[in-house]
Parts: sequence; C-alpha cells; structure tokens
Amino acid sequence: MTGTPHTVKSRLTALRTSFWPVPAACAAGAILLAIGLSVLELRVGLPFGNVLPSGLAGARSLLSSIITAMISFTALVFSITVVALQLASSQYSPRVLRTFLQDRVTQFALGTFLATALFAMVVLAALPDLSSARLPELSLAVAMILVLVSSGLFLYYLHHITSIMRVSHIVAAIGAQTRRSIDEHVPRTSAQETTVRLPPPVSVVTAPGPGLVDDIDLGSLARLARAHACAFSVLPTPGDFVVAGQPLVTVHATEAAPPPPVPEARVRAAVTLAVERQAGQDVGFGFRQLADIAERALSPGLNDTTTAIRAIQEAHDLLRRLAARLQHPWLVRDDDGTLRVHATPQSFDSFLAVAIDDVRRAGRDQPRVARLLDAVLADLRTVALPEHLPDILRRLNP
Repeated sequence: MTGTPHTVKSRLTALRTSFWPVPAACAAGAILLAIGLSVLELRVGLPFGNVLPSGLAGARSLLSSIITAMISFTALVFSITVVALQLASSQYSPRVLRTFLQDRVTQFALGTFLATALFAMVVLAALPDLSSARLPELSLAVAMILVLVSSGLFLYYLHHITSIMRVSHIVAAIGAQTRRSIDEHVPRTSAQETTVRLPPPVSVVTAPGPGLVDDIDLGSLARLARAHACAFSVLPTPGDFVVAGQPLVTVHATEAAPPPPVPEARVRAAVTLAVERQAGQDVGFGFRQLADIAERALSPGLNDTTTAIRAIQEAHDLLRRLAARLQHPWLVRDDDGTLRVHATPQSFDSFLAVAIDDVRRAGRDQPRVARLLDAVLADLRTVALPEHLPDILRRLNP
C-alpha cells in the first residue's frame, strides 16, 4: 500500500520516529511490574511489612485516587500537545509537526502517566478481599513513588513544551537533524567518481502508485541485480514525487546475453514510497522546512523578519557543509568493479533553489533578507568546490 514503508531500514526508521512506541513500552512495563510485585508479595511474602501502614479500605482509596489523577494528567498533557501542534502548524509550517511528535520528553511524560495509572489499576485488582489478609505494601509504595515521579515530570513537561515551541529551538532541531543526514549520505571525500555509462535499458520497472521517494535500499537492489546478472538505475531522487506507472527503476544488461526477467515486486519494495517527506536520504527536506518557516515569516500576515533571518542562518550552516563536499552518485559495485546499482542524490543546485531562490522571492521587499542572502552566497563562494561555483555565481550575480 502506498505510504507504507517496505525496506527493513525504513520500517525501523518509522518505528524509531513514531510517537507510540515509548508510551506503549512504559505501559507494558508498568503492567508487568505490577503483576510481578503483586505475585511476589501475596504468594512469596517478601519482608516489606509496614511500608505504608493502612487497611484495605485505605489502600483501595489510595489506588483509586491515583488512577483518577493520572487519567486527568494524561488528558491534560495530550490536550497541551495537540494545542502545541496546532500552533506550530499554523505559525511555522505543517512539516515541523514531526519534530514535536518525535520529542522524547512528551513521549516519556505520556508514557509515565499511563504507566502510573495502569500500575495502580493492576495493584487495585490484586488487592485481597479480606481485610485481615496481607496487603501488597511494596506495590503501594511503588505506586506512590510513580506519583511523585509523574508530578515532577509534569512540571518539567510544562517548561519543556514552552521551550521547544520557540522558533529558535525548532530551527535548531531541524538543523541538527539535517546535519546528521548530511554526514550519513553526503560523505567527506576528495575522490572524484568517473562518469558512469550504463548500456540502454532492457526493461523498466514502474511505480506501483503515487508517493514520495523516501528510501532507496541500495544493498537490496545490489543483491537482486547480482542474482539476475544485471544492473539497476534508480531514476527519481529522494524527495521526488512519482505517480502510478511512472518509470522508477531501469534494468540494464551487464553481460552479452540479456538478463532474465527480474521480480518487479522485489525491485519496487527496495524503493520506499511515503505519503510525506522525512529526514534521512532526503537531505533537502531540512532545507524545505527552513524555507517554509522563512517564507511564512515573511508573509504579510506575520511580517516577522527576525524569524526568517534565523531560518536563513541555519540554512547557511548546512549549505556551507555541503559546498565543500562532492556530490557523488550512489554506486554499488562488485569486487571486480561491475556496477550493480546507480542512483542520483539531490544536487547542490536543488538545495540552493530552495534555501536561496524561494526565500529571495518571498523577501524581495525586505532589505535585511536580501543583504543576508547575498552575504550567504558570498561566503559559500569562498569555501565551495569548483563544481559548485557556477550554481553560486549565477545567484550571486543575477
């Protein structure tokens, strides 16, 4: 189905960046802990008597109060998070919502509140019916500790959510995420790749449906090409949108005889199509987010030049890193040098088009923005490799 990750890497990335795993793990851990403590105390009889001296009625009242309070805490945190997402979406860009959803403090806050409520529920269910029976006093003590932890975490959450909603924090988070993508997918190297010339394609694998190219599993394609004595060339770059039936991967012969038919389903599965862009191989997504923030800040409705300048400054740092790195095609070869996979990453010119051209058009009536963009290009000119200079000079001297 379109939008569902196919490759193992994209599945792991989707799981790691999803909102639900941390709260779910906290909830499951709380249930297991409550069951384990209750069984140990009621059946094994651990020596923890008089930790919380109270009768059966007091224990039931305590646990019921904890459950009620934690459910209220959870609803309040969820409401605050939704409001924060709405404000960020309307004021900055809908594409920054992923930054909030990936925030670990929010995830742990919700997870802790859920864990406390579920822990109390399990302990309440495990209470004996007879008032003379031994109470799970260690479990009651742990429930109280979880309440104290939840209270402190709630206060910290209120401070944290107001901090990460500030534009400087959002811009810095986008920059940090994009720098990780640059270091992983645009390596520092001084070796220039030779021009790759593949023979004419013998067949074409088309896209199964519409979507954005999210991840290209080069290793899977290489193994498949090796098994079928062919080479693959991935046509779109990460971040490109493809429609159903559009050429996705071309198949090339590597030997004199034509290669056997390749399993198209496996080829398609190596190119993940998603419903939205995300950081990873799509280095340009960071520039798109920063440009969106700058353009929205420069709109007549907001007219916030300072925010636009902050976004341009972050993009400047990213462009400076990329200007000193060669834009190599992604190639996978056998030990004997036989080319198996060829893919084209995003170009430096495409990054400039988003970070410079789009923002310049939005800020054409803002002298501060125009001067800053010219200064950014002038600085890039001093550090850029020769292959990037034409793209920079064309924008510096329009």
